[in-house]
Amino acid sequence: METEEKSVKSAKSVDSLGTTLDLEHRIATRLGQLRTERGWSLEDVAERTGISRATLSRLERSELSPTAAMLGALCTLYGWTLSRLMADAEAPPPNFIPAAEQAHWTDPGSGYRRRAVSPPSPGLRGEMVEVHIPPGAAVAFATSPIAGLEHHLWMLEGAVTIEVDGSSVSLRTGDCLRYVLNGPSRFHNTGKRAARYVIAMVRP
Repeated sequence: METEEKSVKSAKSVDSLGTTLDLEHRIATRLGQLRTERGWSLEDVAERTGISRATLSRLERSELSPTAAMLGALCTLYGWTLSRLMADAEAPPPNFIPAAEQAHWTDPGSGYRRRAVSPPSPGLRGEMVEVHIPPGAAVAFATSPIAGLEHHLWMLEGAVTIEVDGSSVSLRTGDCLRYVLNGPSRFHNTGKRAARYVIAMVRP
């Protein structure tokens, strides 16, 4: 019985890893498509984002897992949210999205994990993501992927200090922060346990 349980857990781990790698591959492919659709070379994107040409090339070939900062810079350049990029890499989203089918991505640098609970969809202006940040970890984005993107952040567990457009706010379980994102932002887990929150985003 114990051997069977270990086999099931091992199979789930392999399946989860395969799903993550498959999503990263599709994200890499989409990033390459977004660049070529605009007629930009790797050098053009490198100059606009500050990410080296060699790194961009490896990202598009799915040889390197992108960090949150890299994806943030690329999404800003292309005018997309990270959730839209994740959703676009998946099949067209239906109205009902089972938990097991919600796309998720983990930043290899910080352990920041993002799940597209309600991904972008044609005809809808809003989307919703769930975020997990390990204790002590922080993730920063240089600017908003879309100017004027409305955020409603609801803390579910833990504590996070958020810096938005030069202002800093500390949130704990149950707190809610509403803001319109136009510039840089930073999220820092200041607690001793993992932090979890939900962000509802509305495009202008």
